[in-house]
Amino acid sequence: MKYRRLGRSGLKVSEISLGSWLTYGGYVERENAVHAITTAYDLGINFFDTANVYENGAAEVLVGETLKAYPRESYVLATKAFWPMGDGPNDRGLSRKHIMEQAHASLKRLGHDYVDIFYCHRHDPETPLDETLRALDDLVRQGKVLYVGVSEWQASQIAEAMSVADRYLLDRIVVNQPHYNMFERYIEKEVIPLSERSGVGQVVFSPLAQGLLTGKYTSASDIPEDSRASKLEWVRKGITDEKIAKVHELEKIADELDLSVGNLALAWVLRNSNVASALVGASRPEQVTENAKASGVELSEEIVGRIEEILE
Repeated sequence: MKYRRLGRSGLKVSEISLGSWLTYGGYVERENAVHAITTAYDLGINFFDTANVYENGAAEVLVGETLKAYPRESYVLATKAFWPMGDGPNDRGLSRKHIMEQAHASLKRLGHDYVDIFYCHRHDPETPLDETLRALDDLVRQGKVLYVGVSEWQASQIAEAMSVADRYLLDRIVVNQPHYNMFERYIEKEVIPLSERSGVGQVVFSPLAQGLLTGKYTSASDIPEDSRASKLEWVRKGITDEKIAKVHELEKIADELDLSVGNLALAWVLRNSNVASALVGASRPEQVTENAKASGVELSEEIVGRIEEILE
């Protein structure tokens, strides 16, 4: 497993990281979830991601309990806050009240004294940025959070947060967690250039497009019953015959390189030096083992060019 610095920070994270969105604490059996995490750790993956809203806290409980078997300094643990955790008017967003309450609730569920990264799970237009950033800065000063991050923020929002942090001498954002894969590339235009200038690294989620880039789907009208797309309509809508045809073309390149198409897709994401880690989900330990093989794979300019022709 290879490791990269997270933005301008001194923190090093594995090129492949393991998330718990839509998996742990939910439809994945506990035994499989625990085994996936322990397999990841044994393979050198040191970066584990969760959030308060994942299965209403159950994912945090499972991840925290499993990781406590290992030395705390040996792994990087991330969680998040923003989405509703109750029906009250203050049970959501990025107000000081919600951030503080959710950070402490997450630490309790995780069974940890601190998290390495605390993300703002989305941007909150109803809360002043200085209020959000000061609350996060206080958590950093208290030792409960080591690094601050955001998820799915626009370039202008990240830039404003940097400006506010510098103005009030608050802890700066070092990581952004965006949606990024061969079929979803919006961050290339503005987010990545700004991040490179500002010292913000990317930890990208859905690098395999919810399984589409693994080659598991052969037709948009023939979805396997045990797949995530069969259970979630928004995943199913993202699967089209046009995309499947492109995956088939990508498989030819992967075969030439003796790679799975999934590993080709992960290596393509990691070709960008601003990407610190590709965040994968896994319902079975074998999927973690397969995804980990993408670490360290380098794609030549010729291969990247051929991939671009297919994607265009």
